[in-house]
Amino acid sequence: MVTARLTIDPHFTVGFVNRRLFGSFVEHLGRCVYDGLYEPGHPTADAEGFRQDVIELVKELGVSTIRYPGGNFVSGFRWEDSVGPVAERPRRLDLAWHSTETNEVGLHEFSSWLDKVGSDLMLAVNLGTRGTLEALDLLEYSNLPGGTTLSQQRIDNGRTDAFGVQMWCLGNEMDGPWQLGHRSAEDYGKLASQTAKAMRQLDPSVELVACGSSSAHMPTFGEWERVVLTHTYDDVDYISCHAYYQEKNGDLGSFLASAVDMDHFIDSVVATADHVKAVLGSSKTVNISFDEWNVWYLDRYENVDKIEGLDNWPVAPRLLEDAYSVADAVVFGNLLISLLRHADRVTSASLAQLVNVIAPIMTEPGGPAWKQTTYFPFALTSRLATGEALDVKLEADSYDTEVYGTVPLVDAVATHDAAAGTTSVFLVNRSQSDPATVSIDTAALGAVTVREAQTLADADTSAKNVLDDPERVGLSATEGIEVRDGGLTLTLPPVSWTAISLG
Repeated sequence: MVTARLTIDPHFTVGFVNRRLFGSFVEHLGRCVYDGLYEPGHPTADAEGFRQDVIELVKELGVSTIRYPGGNFVSGFRWEDSVGPVAERPRRLDLAWHSTETNEVGLHEFSSWLDKVGSDLMLAVNLGTRGTLEALDLLEYSNLPGGTTLSQQRIDNGRTDAFGVQMWCLGNEMDGPWQLGHRSAEDYGKLASQTAKAMRQLDPSVELVACGSSSAHMPTFGEWERVVLTHTYDDVDYISCHAYYQEKNGDLGSFLASAVDMDHFIDSVVATADHVKAVLGSSKTVNISFDEWNVWYLDRYENVDKIEGLDNWPVAPRLLEDAYSVADAVVFGNLLISLLRHADRVTSASLAQLVNVIAPIMTEPGGPAWKQTTYFPFALTSRLATGEALDVKLEADSYDTEVYGTVPLVDAVATHDAAAGTTSVFLVNRSQSDPATVSIDTAALGAVTVREAQTLADADTSAKNVLDDPERVGLSATEGIEVRDGGLTLTLPPVSWTAISLG
């Protein structure tokens, strides 16, 4: 039997949980937009062609700010293609994903969809094949109330009120050799600084995200952040992090400890940002926008899905449609724990992506939409993690992994909402064979009751929700919680994720 002890004290806080931590990401990639969000011929389609079954699932998921339209896609994107009469919009080649973009869904349509699901827009500008002027044009079109040619063009295109976009990404993964317009940290830092300064001259209220490393395993990681922030520190509010995880070579033990890597990634970027702050003598703090994170079986795309050929540019091909297992969802839930653990510096995050493409929601053309296993930890954490993240004291048995060394078998984080009088606890058991008995010291909270407790686990850790069996995996009530004076005890199944709400 694995054992762990957790102490929760609302006096030891990390930082407020920003709602932006529960953001997502919609890229014009594969079937994320077309056949995902948008399918005019679907039985549930509304007057604008958006699937209402998907809208309801997104609302339940509880996503906040949604990053759009990319991703790698944005580095070849001409934003002007996505506005104006739909019938007159050009068809373009998307070099990033070797597809054809019809531009049927653009800025106006996506903003309308966001209104339906209750989420905010986070726009990425193209600093790959374009630059400062085009970013300024898009900002003017989006945020200026009126009085200029571009703002009037938006009004003529049916949007009287400005979009009022607050968050802007200054390009995407510019450290990556695969990126259109890839450049050195020095060259990108200069361009990002120039663009940021220009955008603030137009709208001083915007919040700007500079591109950090696309992975902590890039050869330029660390030095990229230092150089980029040296150029942009006074111009931006965030530096981005991107991280994807997958089980490799059957090494489930290391995969289950993926959050250890995310923790180290975040700590390293924070240290680098604070180093630049000290060198520059700045009084401001640059935080992290972890605007791409997920479980992604990237090897599958490289070996199977990748589209090639000069005469082969399909519209909305099936790309990156990973079907997620119970083990994937447990790792996913543990990544959410890592983000919450760093709530003082990670104040925005985007799950990549939202529908069909490495996504918690799947759809079939003309058919159903369903929840993947990863849907459940996100939806429950988004709903329960309010108030402040706490610095919990955790003691747990450990195990050895090939990739990350010795790591705890149990991981956990807690949040406390003083105004609501609630505390939430999120736990994972990484053991593949043994249940974990966890004792939680709640004496500092006073008398508590269990308001809600749910667990994601299955005897078959490879079980998935798929078209033929869309409800195979789900949440179940956490059984056997013993509440006593000053604490509670529960048992976590092997390879499991659990959320508890206390009142």
